[in-house]
Amino acid sequence: MSTLSMRIAPLLPLALALLFTAACSQAQSDETENSGETRNEAATKGGDRRKNKAAAAAIPGLRRVGSLKAVVPESSGLAPAATGQNYYYSFGDEGNAPTLYEITEEGKLVRTIDIAAPIRDWESLSRDPQGYYYIGDCGNNENTRHDLSIYRLRPSNPKDVVAINFTYPDQNEFPPKKKQRNFDCEASLWHEGKVWLFTKDRGQARTSKVYSLPDQPGDYTAKLVTSLTIPGQVTDAALRADGHRLVLLGRGELFMLDGNSWDEILKATPRRISLEGAGQTEGVVFKSDDTLLISTEQGELFEYKLP
Repeated sequence: MSTLSMRIAPLLPLALALLFTAACSQAQSDETENSGETRNEAATKGGDRRKNKAAAAAIPGLRRVGSLKAVVPESSGLAPAATGQNYYYSFGDEGNAPTLYEITEEGKLVRTIDIAAPIRDWESLSRDPQGYYYIGDCGNNENTRHDLSIYRLRPSNPKDVVAINFTYPDQNEFPPKKKQRNFDCEASLWHEGKVWLFTKDRGQARTSKVYSLPDQPGDYTAKLVTSLTIPGQVTDAALRADGHRLVLLGRGELFMLDGNSWDEILKATPRRISLEGAGQTEGVVFKSDDTLLISTEQGELFEYKLP
């Protein structure tokens, strides 16, 4: 063996070890980066429910105006109060009392109204021009419910409650396969003599189905009207007073649909606006034509100026 070969031979194991270590480090780096992307994708699927004060403060037009903590347990919806004066009604999520909480626009409690209706999973609230309110007891997280209802009442007579019971025409399994679980409804509103339902797509977070019901008490099969391409999970709905703008709230996001008629709105391409950092946004109502009031399940109350 030559002198040069004798000098190189002892160095070969060290060189091989260094190459192996570098390859492993790169593989671990790639794995970490890819798994990070997966975690981020999972965190944002169906919207971002995380609360981040700094991120929320950086959203143009969004301003925290109050708190519902210790006032409304897990606020799940908003509607203008019958008394006016910039007061609103809200209510608690599943497991809370059948109560409407009348609040100021800063979240201060005005009074409570006990409603003579069962509460399985109240998720939405709207009103019609005649002063009737419609409470959506149609939260259906597991897509297993057979007892879906809308309760109609006037807050001035909370013991006189009638039920609009319904089923979905296209649900045959309870529950359906996971990717077909799109029969949860957290958003509804009254418009032109009907109650309109917007589903929360728990299966794939990409479609909100739109159904309609008569606004009179009875047992019905909801009518499937259309499906909206919503890359998220809808948690509430609000229609501007002139009927030309629909807002669908998601978790940490909202979608705007504009049109000169209801039919045009339901055919419009939704415009997405990020509310990332606001938290699990659950309730929305128009304060004015260009301003929303938004509540979160964590108890925050925001005002948002629409662009």
